[in-house]
Amino acid sequence: MMTRLFLFLVGFGLMVIGIVHIIIYMNFMTVGYTFNEYVNFIIRSSDFVYTIVGFIIVNLCIFVKGGENSEIRL
Repeated sequence: MMTRLFLFLVGFGLMVIGIVHIIIYMNFMTVGYTFNEYVNFIIRSSDFVYTIVGFIIVNLCIFVKGGENSEIRL
């Protein structure tokens, strides 16, 4: 249970970092970049990878069901 919560928070944090940087990079369009150049830059940046990895981790934490012995008992 605590592992899933920790992984969820890590994934959520990675998604937030990636999405915030992608929004910040929208300032490139005011400099004169076209939308295609902007998308090309975003796809090649590491922030896009953070967003995708965070999205995958969050979805795994939400939708993958734990087994019968998945909870640690003390």
